Amino acid sequence: MEKKHPLEQFKFCPKCGSANFLINNFKSKKCADCGFVYYFNPSAAVACFLKNANGDLLLAVRANEPAKGSYDLPGGFVDMEETGEEAIVRELKEETGLEIKNLKYVFSIPNHYMYSGFLVDTLDLFFEAEVEDFSLAIANDDVKSIRVVHPSELNKDNFGLESIKKAIVKYKSTL
Repeated sequence: MEKKHPLEQFKFCPKCGSANFLINNFKSKKCADCGFVYYFNPSAAVACFLKNANGDLLLAVRANEPAKGSYDLPGGFVDMEETGEEAIVRELKEETGLEIKNLKYVFSIPNHYMYSGFLVDTLDLFFEAEVEDFSLAIANDDVKSIRVVHPSELNKDNFGLESIKKAIVKYKSTL
């Protein structure tokens, strides 16, 4: 399947409103009327390998599409004026109710995420963090339920999103 230009769905210049908003190169469109060039850069997203004192991991079961019902790592999109670290702390609180400690960045993976029928290019930032235990964890926001597994039980095929599958493989290789 041929990948369409990421800005194909954007028909009008965001600066002047002209319909002469044309593909400039693979990552940008340019307005033929006002000269504005818009670069289509990835959105930032975060996910976390959240461990308890026993070394078990907390997994989320997705409540919504895409990949509804599959395993996921808790996380989400980075808001404007928010760091990746602030975003993962906020997302973990929203989705699990947990306050974390010992947060550290692990790696990143580029991704394509289908959101409301629109393909969003993302850069997924993966973190690792700790909590004493998961007894206070509750499924909130877009998490249907929570599962706790030992890292040796991680199976990429139980996860629905491609970047998360890749992250599971990469994370397991470091254990």
